[in-house]
Amino acid sequence: MKKVFIGSFIIAAGLLASCGGSDSPQATVSEAQAVAVPTGTVYEVDTSFSVISWRATHAGGLAPRWGTLRLKDGSVSITDSANVSGGSFNINMNTLTVDPTSVTEPGKNYMDLQNHLKSNDFFGIEKYAASTFEITTVAPYDSAQARALLNGATNMVSGNLKLKDSIINVTFPAKIAITDSVVTVDAKFSFDRSKWGLNYKAEGDPQNWMISKDIELEIRLRGKKK
Repeated sequence: MKKVFIGSFIIAAGLLASCGGSDSPQATVSEAQAVAVPTGTVYEVDTSFSVISWRATHAGGLAPRWGTLRLKDGSVSITDSANVSGGSFNINMNTLTVDPTSVTEPGKNYMDLQNHLKSNDFFGIEKYAASTFEITTVAPYDSAQARALLNGATNMVSGNLKLKDSIINVTFPAKIAITDSVVTVDAKFSFDRSKWGLNYKAEGDPQNWMISKDIELEIRLRGKKK
């Protein structure tokens, strides 16, 4: 597959926050896999349209926070039979934002949270300015094997999501639509940030647990034929 970048993600969202607690299906994770070799027509990511939305909560689902991330670049490759053959995406971690409307408690400021998420406690963007997602496989969606909150899911997408120094393969349902000139990818899932070593205030020690491990990502991606 060619390169199309999504999060966190994937990836991210995502990507990413510092909170968790989600009703979205949990992405399946495994060790990093061989990246798919892209074949066919290349569609470059429209970075002005594509966005990764994240949502996270404190312990017990309290005080939800949300915001967005943007892609730096990416591409996806489509075969003559209209299937995704591969793709890779670069997430610009400097675009990590917190929605001001998600921080409403007296004395709290959304910029404080935004700066904290960019610090070494979380994503350390001064050193890790980009995160990446590289497609490893794309298979037809099977509702008997995976739950999707996204209406009309068509595929199961697997890819290597790199956050800081950790690379883990994630699999999630997605809705992929392909025309002669445009490809769109929509996905919604959650992931456990601790798998990537993002352990700040995560579950484990009851004295320390303040922020859920789960981060929900909603991905909307559009690629245009080169």
